[in-house]
Amino acid sequence: MTAEQQIETQHLPLGLGDGARPFWDAAVQRMAAWMQARGVQSRDAVVLLPFAQHLASARRAWRSTGLWQPRMETTHSLASALGPSPLSQGLQISFDAAIDVLNARQLLAGQSWAEALCEQDPRAWRLALQHLVEAAQALARHAQALGPQGRQAFWPHARQALQQGGPADLERALALVALEWAASDSRVPATDALFSLRPSAWVLMRAGGVDPLSDALLADAAAQGIPCLLLDADCVLEQLALDPPPARLQEARCEDPESLAQCTAATVLEHIRRQELPVALIAQDRVLVRRVRALLERQSVRLGDETGWTLATTPEAAQLMALLRAAQPRASVDELLQWLKSDLARDLRERQAADAVDQLESQCRRLGWVQAGAVQLAHLKGSAAFLWQDAQEQIALLRAGPALRSLETWLKQLRLLLERLGGLAWLGEQAAGRQLLLALWLQREPWPDSAHQLALQSTLLGSADFVQWVNETLEAQQFVPELPTDLQVLVTPLARAMLRPFAAIVLPGADAQTLGQVAAGPVLLPEALARQLGLPDQAGRRAQLAAGFVQLLRAPHLTLLRCDRAGSEPLARSPLLERLEAAREQAGAGAIPAWQDPRPQRALTARPMHMAQANAPGQLPRALSASALDALRNCPYQFFGLQLLGLREDEELTEELDKRDYGNWLHAVLHRFHEQRKAQPGSDAAQALADAAEQERQRMGLSEAEFLPYLASFRRLLPRYLAWLQAHESAGWHYEAGEQSRHCQPWTHPALRELRLQGRLDRLDDQPGRRLLLDYKTGSTESIKDKLKRPLEDTQLAVYALLSAEEAAQAGAALEAAYLMLDDSKGLQLLPHPEVQHSAELARQGLEQDLAAVQAGAALPALGEGRACALCPVRGLCRKDDWWEGTL
Repeated sequence: MTAEQQIETQHLPLGLGDGARPFWDAAVQRMAAWMQARGVQSRDAVVLLPFAQHLASARRAWRSTGLWQPRMETTHSLASALGPSPLSQGLQISFDAAIDVLNARQLLAGQSWAEALCEQDPRAWRLALQHLVEAAQALARHAQALGPQGRQAFWPHARQALQQGGPADLERALALVALEWAASDSRVPATDALFSLRPSAWVLMRAGGVDPLSDALLADAAAQGIPCLLLDADCVLEQLALDPPPARLQEARCEDPESLAQCTAATVLEHIRRQELPVALIAQDRVLVRRVRALLERQSVRLGDETGWTLATTPEAAQLMALLRAAQPRASVDELLQWLKSDLARDLRERQAADAVDQLESQCRRLGWVQAGAVQLAHLKGSAAFLWQDAQEQIALLRAGPALRSLETWLKQLRLLLERLGGLAWLGEQAAGRQLLLALWLQREPWPDSAHQLALQSTLLGSADFVQWVNETLEAQQFVPELPTDLQVLVTPLARAMLRPFAAIVLPGADAQTLGQVAAGPVLLPEALARQLGLPDQAGRRAQLAAGFVQLLRAPHLTLLRCDRAGSEPLARSPLLERLEAAREQAGAGAIPAWQDPRPQRALTARPMHMAQANAPGQLPRALSASALDALRNCPYQFFGLQLLGLREDEELTEELDKRDYGNWLHAVLHRFHEQRKAQPGSDAAQALADAAEQERQRMGLSEAEFLPYLASFRRLLPRYLAWLQAHESAGWHYEAGEQSRHCQPWTHPALRELRLQGRLDRLDDQPGRRLLLDYKTGSTESIKDKLKRPLEDTQLAVYALLSAEEAAQAGAALEAAYLMLDDSKGLQLLPHPEVQHSAELARQGLEQDLAAVQAGAALPALGEGRACALCPVRGLCRKDDWWEGTL
């Protein structure tokens, strides 16, 4: 008789809707009856349960048997009780992802193919290290679960399988390194002590899928002649036809993620109202659950979360990363401001004026400083200067020293900086902060000669690599907050919700995308190879997911919620729901009942919102530009927000260049070129224009690498512009002046006598008896042509003509105006404005009438349409999207 045949297997019925307590009562009765029938002393037996969360329920249920309680454990809790896990030494696998990546770098050092990859593609090199660690840890964990005898046979089998098949080329080489790295670990796993135990009997409770370590342990014990019982609580969905579920199951279909979150919160609140507690909220979709949690916390629900979240997403980790990025040599002003606004700079801020950070940000924006290296202390004023100087002195601690330093040195410098900033004490007061300090070895020393100490001492990193290592370390850590007492709702993963005393289970995200897809295995161990080695494959993971889902049906109440669509695409139900419904229909129970919305219905009275309008009598500013008057003509309400209220959106301090940066640079280049050419006639025009371009790039602090695409456009423009300029000058025109500020007061109405028009003219060209206003444009030629087809709609050149009218009249010159299109693929185009003086006079009369009405308090309605609305910076004020038009 084989060991498997000596293991007695008993199946536990699903007991749909009965709850966890009846299940455990029935399970322990089965255990007790089996022990008595075998003459087993229960006090010397060991019962293995799937999760530590099941221990309390099983021990409570055993009291009703009247027998000595056996030792109830999980495999890991029992192994921990027998002795500690041995520490990793040297380059052994530590199962700490961040440390193991560093050890993997040491392992591959000296390998020619690895060094070539590191030099050719650093990003692929980092990815290869992650895949190597992932595969090595998976192989090591699987080998540990096989027990001493199974592990000895596994390594030769794995080597043979990798040599015969598996990935190719680079992936094969990495997989072989991962295998040998895992096989070289001479430590005896703590779980090996389980195989030397000799209890009176082993009882294994299986629920939610197969556990390789437990199965190996039972097979070994059976071979030793120890009585073994396998209580199998799992059930295949298709077998539910023999035991149809009750109507306490329901399914909700929602239109979008927000509706799904609200329906989920409503379901949980309804269970709380009925005192069906505690409620399990299954965390299949973490983004969705965060939204649900926010909705529940508004209702003062006592909620706990045992799934946790990535340590890198906690506020404490975000503030530490802000500090590290601010200390980088190429840090931006935004990154430094982000740190200065954090709690890690609180002591620094308290040494300065209360508004020091705001003053520093305001001055940097005004002066256009993007990079921290561009900030000039001499140009900062007041408290902003003191704060900047103090901040630079603090972060100099991380910048000082050689470019390459050991990880241990980096961490010591970071610890010292945090102490000086008072951040070490602050982090120690926060739950996530304490875990962060431990994860980064800032409050503990690694064990001597351990893999951790070797990695910290031998790994040399540059500044950017150190920041990346910290980020990866925090990404690999999971933060689980302490659970509050007297919980009403517990957020938990699907696998850990089974067989626990929940009165109701709510599972949002029961769609094919969320509940159905399983995580992929290690990249270096493809499906066929993983199956051959006995590692979990996709089919095994799907079976485990289905087994855990079936266990949820034991709950007294189970609500499944899902979205019908993902954006514009339809979203199918989870295959598990399809299988469940097929089983119900086979049993005659029909489709899954539809969810009943518990939210009370309330009739609302329609209150239409009509067109927004405002008035501001006597509030005209002292001066208006062409863009301000254009806003008045496009949308009076936009004029109200921008000019009368003075609303402005602060520009982002970003180093990414855009088309506007190119336009400003090109204007400056042409102005410099023509001024130099006017001062030094006869110089080489092509060289002078190229020199002006480089001089302006340096003056404006534009990065050569980032400006390269625009520089390529300019190089195409240069010969075209010179050819146009030669033809333009051959027609008798010559450059007179550029970037000229002008103002005038052309009004006759008494209320507007103090109102000035002002503007900056790109360029003025002259020839005898004529003056030409030129405005450079780098935008769409077609849009300008469309505007000039209706000359009275062009406000800009009309205003510029008003600004230049008196000067042209004194010179006895006829005034003309045109747009010079500089960024057209077909070449430069000069687009003249027909009869600009006539248009300017008509525009003056119309604007005078409109401005006088505004000054007198006329309404400023939101009349914008099309592009004026689409790009309006104050669209949120008029709320045009919410207007009601028509009748009810």
